[in-house]
Amino acid sequence: MMAGIRSKNTRIEVSLRKALFAQGFRYRINDARLPGKPDIVLPRYRAVVFVHGCFWHGHDCSLFRLPASNTDFWRTKIDTNRARDERACGELAAQGWRVAVIWECAIRGKKEAGVMAVAESLQAWLKIGAPQLVIRG
Repeated sequence: MMAGIRSKNTRIEVSLRKALFAQGFRYRINDARLPGKPDIVLPRYRAVVFVHGCFWHGHDCSLFRLPASNTDFWRTKIDTNRARDERACGELAAQGWRVAVIWECAIRGKKEAGVMAVAESLQAWLKIGAPQLVIRG
């Protein structure tokens, strides 16, 4: 089952990358040289973007529900993912990178903002130079 789950080039990532490209941003994807292999790397702005799936990263929203079967396994897996995310963001910040986290529910979900709105928020964040950005649904 889990072998069929994509870890990169998900629909949400691709749609966000297309929107950023249309706005004139150029980027690298899944750069293994950086902690956490960020989904989008914008070297010109010294910024990285993580696009987190609400289930896999344990976001407290309507898209996340802990499975009823094998609960201990899933709780451990999701807690490990959260710890890894936190560690990667800390390491990137220590190296001088600006970090944005875009949650899946911001692009699809009950309170979605939509891809273009998220891309515009990212654009504003990149221009003002703030160290962090988190976009939730």
